Amino acid sequence: MIILQGTGISAGVVIARASLARERPLPVIEAHPSQLSAEAERTRLDQAIALTLKQLKKLRGKLDSLPDEARIEIDAMLTVYERMLTQSRLVRAAHQRLAEEGLTAEAAVQLESDILAARAGPQPGMPEEEIEGARRREGEFREVARRLLRNLTGVSFRAFSDTPSGSVLVAEQIRPADAAVIDPNRIAAVISEGGGATDHTAIMLRALTVPAVLAVPQLAEHVEEGSLVIVDGSSGRIVINPDSATLDEARSAMAEEARERKGIGRLRRLPSRLVSGEDIELLANIELANELPLLHRNGAAGIGLLRTEFLFDESEPLPDEDGQYEIYARLVADMDEMVTTIRVLDWGGEKGLARLRQLGIHDTQEEENPALGVRGLRLLLRHPEILETQLCAILRASLVGKIRVLLPMVSAVNEIQATRQIYERCARRLRRRGVKLPNELPPLGIMIETPAAALTAGALVRHAEFLALGTNDLTMYTLAVDRSSAMGSDLYTALHPGLLKLLRFSLDEALRAHRPICVCGEMAADSRSVALLIGMGLRSFSMSAASLPAVKRMIRSLSLEACDDLYRRAMLLEDPIELTQLVRDFAH
Repeated sequence: MIILQGTGISAGVVIARASLARERPLPVIEAHPSQLSAEAERTRLDQAIALTLKQLKKLRGKLDSLPDEARIEIDAMLTVYERMLTQSRLVRAAHQRLAEEGLTAEAAVQLESDILAARAGPQPGMPEEEIEGARRREGEFREVARRLLRNLTGVSFRAFSDTPSGSVLVAEQIRPADAAVIDPNRIAAVISEGGGATDHTAIMLRALTVPAVLAVPQLAEHVEEGSLVIVDGSSGRIVINPDSATLDEARSAMAEEARERKGIGRLRRLPSRLVSGEDIELLANIELANELPLLHRNGAAGIGLLRTEFLFDESEPLPDEDGQYEIYARLVADMDEMVTTIRVLDWGGEKGLARLRQLGIHDTQEEENPALGVRGLRLLLRHPEILETQLCAILRASLVGKIRVLLPMVSAVNEIQATRQIYERCARRLRRRGVKLPNELPPLGIMIETPAAALTAGALVRHAEFLALGTNDLTMYTLAVDRSSAMGSDLYTALHPGLLKLLRFSLDEALRAHRPICVCGEMAADSRSVALLIGMGLRSFSMSAASLPAVKRMIRSLSLEACDDLYRRAMLLEDPIELTQLVRDFAH
């Protein structure tokens, strides 16, 4: 018996035989001059691009046979690939190399894709919350290049059609295009040496609900064709040739899992309601359309926070109004009349620096501590042309479904007033262009992320239609602790008496002004902290889609009286360690 540990991607315990899928390797590509003319190499590249687009179109044709959630995920991925193959920076730069350096098409694609992937990938000092998106963007460049190179060299793609039904697919690397042709009704589980928790492949496998473990070291050395394998997609544990005791444990885990799946299925259809009858709104925070399947599967009531920074990847041209509108409209349409809260660009601090440099915007680069200077709405108001383009696109998308607009890092009334003037100016401009906007524009809300905003919430709320409590940054600024370096330590904790008082002050002002208020951030994803906040008086929470079932399960087990009691006891404590322990012990 051999036990290996990888990264659990998609939950599920499976016992099945291994089926090895091997891929023919690409030849070594060297940057030497071509024996053909530059025009001939350009023709070869253009033909490879056309063939790749044709293959992607064929992949789209397979979407009808996939689950709805997987179809949304794969369609979004293919759209990204198609955009990268049509007059993108990759294609333009490869053509330029052919003309100026006389390289082969293979060498031009390899060199440019390596450069762009390195720029798009994780950078030194990048905040933890940006690393996930950077890895995805890096993977997109490498996958598009791989498809082009296979078509240029004639090395065929692998197919999984001969994989025995009910087996565990074992591969050195599972790429997004591979995942697109995996039939979840035939393949019991997927394991590979490569990959990670945040790339497109992982997202797609989760959408397909195929149990999967990626990044398994030395997998190829230990597993053989037909080996009996236990795959635990939650823990990332792989057992090859298990003994009888381990098999019995796995069978018990599978039976428990089956009961749990039935429970989650029922939970999704049940209301998010306290046992005492009060309804609690549970929304989801998302960054990419790829996350919509999980949002729907876990029963979110809408999108409480759509981060839009992903649209402004520095490796691609700055998106214009039409480009942004298409993405917003597609996403809003998929929400089927549920609310979509779109946060405008939250650049600054450590976010979006490469794009800011490209645009020649140096506001944040000259500051010793960018987190305390020009970021979020402050930055956009200094460069209103970026904000105007985004607001116009959002306003157009509001014709498709229910939208709210959220402003980040607000600290003063004049910032909201200036933004509203731009907002209304954008609406007038669109109406002059013949866009029939509703008389009442989508609500304009603000994030409470600084102590100044919390303490002046009474003034701010008179100029905003709704509030969102951004507990991550609010904790950082209140406690003077950098959340990227101190996350997980005792210093960085939202369960601090000072922070709770700021939250309560903001809540009271919102209720006094009859304005909706929602909690966004990690605090909303902690079910026991949610119980505390319900006791405080909050009724709306937005969190990662993956956190929704646990929070909903806790809510359905609570009474308002229990939440009130927890909050009253919490406010009597002065020590954040004691406060944290009180909340952690709740409902145990």
